[in-house]
Amino acid sequence: MKFRKMAVQSACALVVIAAMTSVAFSQSTPAAASSAAPDNTAVNVRDRQAATPTPVDQPNNKVDVQLAANVRQAIVNDRSLSMSAHNVKLVAASGVVTLRGPVATTQERTRVGELATHVAGVTRVDNQLDVTNKQ
Repeated sequence: MKFRKMAVQSACALVVIAAMTSVAFSQSTPAAASSAAPDNTAVNVRDRQAATPTPVDQPNNKVDVQLAANVRQAIVNDRSLSMSAHNVKLVAASGVVTLRGPVATTQERTRVGELATHVAGVTRVDNQLDVTNKQ
């Protein structure tokens, strides 16, 4: 009986050690992948300007929140758009929709702006989307 208890404890200890080892290895990153960090300094400088709306500036009133949801739904429903385009930042305030973030192509930039323009309640679209693949 004593031997069985010790065997079970030893097996449990080995499982815990193996799990900890695999977690440690999975969290390490290759040196090549971490050496090329993206440079978004220009975007950060632009975002510091008070005139540039950010998602924090989204009004919390019912009309603007619903307008933002409707624009988001129109964008997400277009399956021809990339994941980046589906995830653009948008701020809706008093009928004005500001679009920001990266999209894959100039065609996507135009399409996302058109989708926002055609949503009921939108009076103007400020399209500040950045094209990542300039072709």
